[in-house]
Amino acid sequence: MPKSSPLTEGPPFVGALLRLCLEQVRARMRQAAREAGFTDLQDAHWALLTYPAPDGVRPSELARRASMSRQAANHLIAQMEALGYFERRSPEGAARRLVFLTPRGRALCETIFACLRTIHAEWAGQLGAEPFAAMLAGLRRIAGPDIAPAR
Repeated sequence: MPKSSPLTEGPPFVGALLRLCLEQVRARMRQAAREAGFTDLQDAHWALLTYPAPDGVRPSELARRASMSRQAANHLIAQMEALGYFERRSPEGAARRLVFLTPRGRALCETIFACLRTIHAEWAGQLGAEPFAAMLAGLRRIAGPDIAPAR
């Protein structure tokens, strides 16, 4: 192994680098949401706004994604309902109520997606299109088989 390679370098390691990038992304998403008029969101609400979008999912699934108790998630879901982002309803023929995005929730998600597309373009400009595409492909591969590029 060469003296200086990604395998022999010290801190920050991959987890810290991913966290630092994630913090930048989250700050930009929150800023974009505020600038688009979504000023009523609290930091805790963002835990429910994960990939994939919380549309047609069980409250327990949102709790799992956010690594929180079902009780905490239900409290936040109720707040997001009161703010007009989510609604709970039972699909036809189903007994359980699922969480769905309202039109306001969809508009927030579109604002977030637009922000993320901007970040992609900026980072591709910084790294170069091919290295950025390779990085995304590698992250998708590491993230798991269910992660595929959007069409």
